[in-house]
Amino acid sequence: MATTIGYTVSRVRNSIKAVKEDAFVTDRYLWSVITKYAKLFIKRQDNQNKLLRFKSFWKTLPCVELVEVDRIEACCGITSGCIIMRTKDPLPTPFEGPYGPLFRTISSIDVSEEVYQTEPGTYTSMAKTSTFKYNKSKYYWYLNGYMYFPNIEWDAIRIEGVWEDDINDFACDGKDAEGACTVKQDQATNIPEDLFAEIEQQVLAEILPSAQLPADQGDDKNSVFR
Repeated sequence: MATTIGYTVSRVRNSIKAVKEDAFVTDRYLWSVITKYAKLFIKRQDNQNKLLRFKSFWKTLPCVELVEVDRIEACCGITSGCIIMRTKDPLPTPFEGPYGPLFRTISSIDVSEEVYQTEPGTYTSMAKTSTFKYNKSKYYWYLNGYMYFPNIEWDAIRIEGVWEDDINDFACDGKDAEGACTVKQDQATNIPEDLFAEIEQQVLAEILPSAQLPADQGDDKNSVFR
């Protein structure tokens, strides 16, 4: 796969210069167009059940801390006897497939028990049935950047998914410690090399017809590549 955001942007920029020598675009703009087509093609691959062959594409958060939360926040309609755990912090943004966020395996941190996806309303309906007490499966739902787990008392969870950003910084606390976080251009792109050539073609097809392209406005202190 293309290694880093900086490498990926430079690769596309060099392709543009090979065709239009005077063309200039910002790194921010290039990355936004690359990301747009990456999401499109990744969703297509997921719809065709082809993503599983990209083993390096799936990244694991091996130990995501959980905290107990109120049932109202979790949108759970069960009024009593239900413990709801939630990921303590918002998760990195997952890529979206045709059926929702691309998560492959959610489990206990030792991978001995798997947790299955559902929706708050669906879980509430299941829990109200007379046979639910025989259901030993564990469930989760994804809502507003968090995962919620009814009737689980674990301290942490293991999550395997496809992420928009480099997940190495998930543990970064945002403090001023030098080198605490990876700068944007050094983060992994999570775009499979098998897809990148096609994505690059679409990016060039969108950008090259424009005669006048967005230019940097001096020192952009808000740039994602600072």
